[in-house]
Amino acid sequence: MKLIEQLQETLRLRNYSYRTEQAYVGWTKRYIRFHKLRHPNELHDKHVVAYLTHLAVKRRVSASTQNQALNALAYLYRYVLNKPLGDITAAARARRPQKLPTVLSRDEVKQILLLLTGTNRLIGSLLYGSGIRLMECLQLRVKDIDYEYSCLHIHDGKGKKDRIVTLSPQLHSPIRDQLFEVRHVFERDRANGFGKVHIPPALGRKYKAATTEWKWQYVLPAKRMGVDPRSGVKQRHHIDMSTFQKAFRTALRQSRIEKTASPHTLRHSFATHSLENGLDIRTVQQQLGHSSLETTEIYTHVLKRGGQAVRSPLEDIFPPKQ
Repeated sequence: MKLIEQLQETLRLRNYSYRTEQAYVGWTKRYIRFHKLRHPNELHDKHVVAYLTHLAVKRRVSASTQNQALNALAYLYRYVLNKPLGDITAAARARRPQKLPTVLSRDEVKQILLLLTGTNRLIGSLLYGSGIRLMECLQLRVKDIDYEYSCLHIHDGKGKKDRIVTLSPQLHSPIRDQLFEVRHVFERDRANGFGKVHIPPALGRKYKAATTEWKWQYVLPAKRMGVDPRSGVKQRHHIDMSTFQKAFRTALRQSRIEKTASPHTLRHSFATHSLENGLDIRTVQQQLGHSSLETTEIYTHVLKRGGQAVRSPLEDIFPPKQ
C-alpha cells in the first residue's frame, strides 16, 4: 500500500475519529511537500525539527497547531514506519498565549438563545445548560438521554473519556419534541431501505443489528443523508458543526453584543455561572471533563467574590452615587 493508505489503515484500526484521520493525513502530506517530495523513510529527527521550526518561525502557527503537527508525525514514524522519533527538543516551539476565556453574562446568553430558532435553539441550550462541547452535543444518541436522573451520558468525549453531565429540566420537553420528529424521519428512512447510523466499528461487528436500532439514532440528525467516507454506506449522519456555528454568528450579530464569542463561549459561560451559583469547583471540573483542576480554575477570573475580588481605590475618591 501507499504511505497514505497505510496511515489511514492504522488510524482506523486504532479507532481514531475521521476528523483526526483527515488532520494526520494533511500534516503528513504537508511534511512531504516541505521536504521536496522525499519519502519520510529517508527523513527522521532533524527533518522533523526543521519542519516544526518552519511552522513556528516562518508560518507563525499557534502552539496547538504545531502540537497537532508533531503528534501527526510522531504517529506516522511510530505506527506506520516503525521508526519512533528520538530527541526533537531542538525545534523552535510556538508560544502558547495565556488567554482568558470570553464569558457572556446571563442576559447576553438569554438574548442569543431567544434569537436562535428550532433545532439551533435546542443545541445552544444544551451547550449552555450542560456545559458540553459542540461536537459532544451533535453526537448525542437517543440512549444518552436520561430523563429520570436529568442527565446526559457523554461517550468518547475529548481524550476518549466518558462522563455524565446535568440535563436541565427545562429541556426535557424540547428534547421529547425533537425525538418525536426524529422518529418520523427514522421510520421513513427504514421504509425506504435506509435507517442505518454510524456506530463504533467494534460494536458494529458484535451487534450487527445495532446500526438500525432506534436507541442508536442521533438526537440531532442531518436533514439530508450522506455517504460515509470510510464505509461508503449511505446513511443519515448528525448535523454538521458549521450549521450551528453560522446560526450562532448570526444571532450574535443581531444581538449587538460587542464580544468575540463562538459556540464554545456558551460552555465557558456555563462554567463561570455555575461557580457564581456556588457550585463546587471539583463538580464543575467533572461536568466539563477536565483532567486538571488548573484548567477549571481559569473560570474564577470573572467571579465577583472570593480571593480574586479586588476593590478599586478609585471608589474611595469618587464614591458611587446612591
